Amino acid sequence: MLADRAYSTGVIRSQLRRRAIKAVIPDKRDQAAARKRRGSRGGRPSGLDAEAYKRRNVVERFFALAKQWRGIATRFDKLAITYRAGVTLCAILTWLRV
Repeated sequence: MLADRAYSTGVIRSQLRRRAIKAVIPDKRDQAAARKRRGSRGGRPSGLDAEAYKRRNVVERFFALAKQWRGIATRFDKLAITYRAGVTLCAILTWLRV
């Protein structure tokens, strides 16, 4: 699971560990400072795959582009099939534009 610093809580990390999901979430600055301040009692820092975290912005940029499509951003379609068609069309046109 790729996530931002806002999702770096102990509860979320423990739930991901329980489900055997690898988390790529950087520590908050105050959490890292508290761990350093506690010394050997502070625990180990969570592992972070820096390359995977750098690639996270590709997904975020796609969602930023998809939000420009009003029907997708507002979930205006009543039927799931038409919403899915809009998302697919947006993805194809975005891919062709690159």
